[in-house]
Amino acid sequence: MDAALGPPAKMAELEGELTPMMAQYYELCRRYDEALVLFQVGDFYEAFCGAAERVARLCEITLTKREDSTGEYPMAGIPIDNAESYVETLLDAGYRVAIADQVEDPDEVSGVVERAVTRIVTPGTLTESELLGGADNNYVAALTAGERYGLALLDVSTGDCYATSVASETAVADELSRFGPAEAIVGPDVDVDRDAVFGPACLVTRYEDSAFDRERADERVEQYFGPPERLLAGDAEVRACGALLAYAEYTRGSAGAVGPDGEPVDPDVDPAGTLDYLNHLTRYDPREYMLLDAVAVESLELFERRSVRGHENRTLVDTVDETACALGRRKLTDWLRRPLLDADRIEARHGAVAELQRDPARREELSALLSEVYDLERLVSRVSRGRANARDLRSLASTLAVVPEVRDALSDADARLLADLHATLDPLTEVREEIEAAIRPDPPQEVTEGGVIREGYDEELDDLRSTERSGKAWIDDLEASERERTGIDSLKVGHTSVHGYYIEVTNANLDAVPEDYQRRQTLKNSERYYTPELKEREEEILRAESEADDLEYDLFCAVRDEVAGEAERVQALADRLARLDVLVSFAAVAAQYDYCRPTVGSDGIDVTAGRHPVVERTQDAFVPNDTHLGSGPVADGAEGQTADSGDDGEFEPFFAVVTGPNMSGKSTYMRQVALLCLLAQAGSFVPAAAADLPILDRVFTRVGASDDIAGGRSTFMIEMTELATILDEATADSLVLLDEVGRGTSTADGLAIARAVTEHLHDEVGAYTLFATHHHDLTAVAADLPGATNRHFETSREDGDVAFDHELVPGPAAASYGVEVADMAGVPDPVVERSRALLTDAEADVAAVEEDDRERETDATDVGDETDDADRDAESASETTEAVAATNGRTGETVRANGAGGDGESIRERLADLDVATMTPIEAMNALAALQERVDE
Repeated sequence: MDAALGPPAKMAELEGELTPMMAQYYELCRRYDEALVLFQVGDFYEAFCGAAERVARLCEITLTKREDSTGEYPMAGIPIDNAESYVETLLDAGYRVAIADQVEDPDEVSGVVERAVTRIVTPGTLTESELLGGADNNYVAALTAGERYGLALLDVSTGDCYATSVASETAVADELSRFGPAEAIVGPDVDVDRDAVFGPACLVTRYEDSAFDRERADERVEQYFGPPERLLAGDAEVRACGALLAYAEYTRGSAGAVGPDGEPVDPDVDPAGTLDYLNHLTRYDPREYMLLDAVAVESLELFERRSVRGHENRTLVDTVDETACALGRRKLTDWLRRPLLDADRIEARHGAVAELQRDPARREELSALLSEVYDLERLVSRVSRGRANARDLRSLASTLAVVPEVRDALSDADARLLADLHATLDPLTEVREEIEAAIRPDPPQEVTEGGVIREGYDEELDDLRSTERSGKAWIDDLEASERERTGIDSLKVGHTSVHGYYIEVTNANLDAVPEDYQRRQTLKNSERYYTPELKEREEEILRAESEADDLEYDLFCAVRDEVAGEAERVQALADRLARLDVLVSFAAVAAQYDYCRPTVGSDGIDVTAGRHPVVERTQDAFVPNDTHLGSGPVADGAEGQTADSGDDGEFEPFFAVVTGPNMSGKSTYMRQVALLCLLAQAGSFVPAAAADLPILDRVFTRVGASDDIAGGRSTFMIEMTELATILDEATADSLVLLDEVGRGTSTADGLAIARAVTEHLHDEVGAYTLFATHHHDLTAVAADLPGATNRHFETSREDGDVAFDHELVPGPAAASYGVEVADMAGVPDPVVERSRALLTDAEADVAAVEEDDRERETDATDVGDETDDADRDAESASETTEAVAATNGRTGETVRANGAGGDGESIRERLADLDVATMTPIEAMNALAALQERVDE
């Protein structure tokens, strides 16, 4: 345990001797030993001992000390009014923070004020707007194990709750990658690689075993959502949901909650309110959605950029986000995380987008109305937890006032989804009318100091306010009347919070003070007085003011509770407004950027003039490209076939080998195809002239380089691990993107792996595949496979310089242009020129070797049948050398050394031993120079 957590050792030694306040602090640290306790002392939250030292260092505040009869204790405090920024710092450092507030009024207590933990702030259970930092969901997850893994996820700030079950640790990681939880709790039966499953950014805790008990879980799930057997599938799901609810109660300080140690925490204190707004549980099957694992989410840059440079730091969600409210932004993210597999649901979304795209007036009207919608999900969460103020209720009422106008704008909609939204948008008229009748239009932030309830809402409150106003009006007139009565022109009537109302007379006029004035306070140059009538009025005002403030607060709480009782209806409305906002956003993007409506459910990927949705926004002239991939043999269900065949006997390839130099656009193009399919299945139109697309069950990506040195995994090991997942799990309905497979090892090994992968995906899987490579020998493999095709990006020369056309055309590339790219990248001229010279020499050597090889083959043919075996041996040796073709710097040419034995054999062996992928440019040039010398010899 961190030294800053748990009860301080010094206090433990003095437990029976501690002062009452420090005894309170010690007990809370003992009870919440997995959190850093911030203990309210007046206007500050204080920490003591080791916790104080940690808070002072992390928050960069002064470390002071507290002394009492038992000794001296390090102390650090943060102001309550600005606590959120400091709490955020502690969360970022990996701590849970237990907020211990005063739960008694110090003015009404003799002795030490009672304190209790009112909430525990953790990365996954944030509800404070200042800490959430945006509209996106903030999930906490719970994982348990049995015959299957049970997974539950909850956003405490919105009430979104999901549950599912999966069969493997890898599947758990895939599902967690969809939601990206900030925090997770795991049951006693879970034994997984935490970093691999949850990721390094997720705070993971092994929670109290009893929280995962089936009987307790049943009770909690039924309390919030109803009978678990009707909502969830299997024991693991129920236990995960039950434990997650228990943890949410624990962090909100709810009565009866159980801490990580299994002990009740403050069972009689419930200052944070209940979790009654958690009333809807969504149980889903991962197979209902396109699966996007963590690798695909990262490499496609759906929600985060892999590099902070380029593309204006845009992600896919940023690019297609024209939503008008926070509800829509969260729903958009959810739709992109979970693209649909049901063609009917996809078409329904496309139909709604099409109607909105054709009708700009309706679209703009809806967008303007939705921009007035507040974050209903988080509003109703605060309302239900008793943390909403009067301004929150007015925001809710303002949103409800927009709903009738939204419904009117949809009144004549033809699209099925839009018509359904029109019919089901609930304006909650009675809730809005109640709030508008009760709460003033511009209420103060605080709800305990009056000025919240509208005049005319409550007769008793109106009477009290009238009494207060009439008393203050009498006092306002008192100064003028007393000046006239006493003849003292400098006489003043004033008020202080300590001494109340007074009449002030300067020392020079004390002889004119009437007999009924009674001294209240003596100042240096004046005296302050009151009269019996003033005292009576003051008591009347203070009594009316106090009673009115108390009554206002009670009335406000009653209204808030009434609204909380409609939480489920508010959440349903929020969901519908969010869906509408995303549909309007999709339509706006389609209209502005010339997206087309795709057809889904086709037997292949057929895209005309497709564009990368993110990259095209950052380039003045993006070059569109077509994609034509048929369905593989497994998809067709035809045994013995290697590709789909049309009526004319022509194969429709489903596997494309893509070649071309670096910077020509291979990676952009491959991601572009994946993003078009993803957008279509999410319900969006796509950036293309036309698109007929299949329904993909999954997108696999093996692109880019990464390593895990601390975990003992090199770049090549990461690459092979990802490749293994693809080969094990891809189906004929998957899209596979491969970029430079095998480059982390020797050229011979890399080419062998790339070829074997190509053959396996082609012959055994039949997945839609785009394979970008510099292994140009692979183009010959593709040419021999009926379901494969070669495509390359055109490159032209102008005045000796290379120009990238970014246009995908049939056939393999002629060269890699590596030296030219090095020149463009700014490699010094001497190095570039030396590279060109070495490359020219190497090409000449290859040509000579090939000519010699042809002569040998001719001679061997003349010998006759008795030398067939020797010929076959020579041919075998020659074929072996083809695996190192990429070392010659040119594509499509094969290095053929002399047959067996002799200097040719030696040169061939030395070439085969070169690990080109890991060599520096200087090492590569030295190796080429040495080989050249050997050839010259």
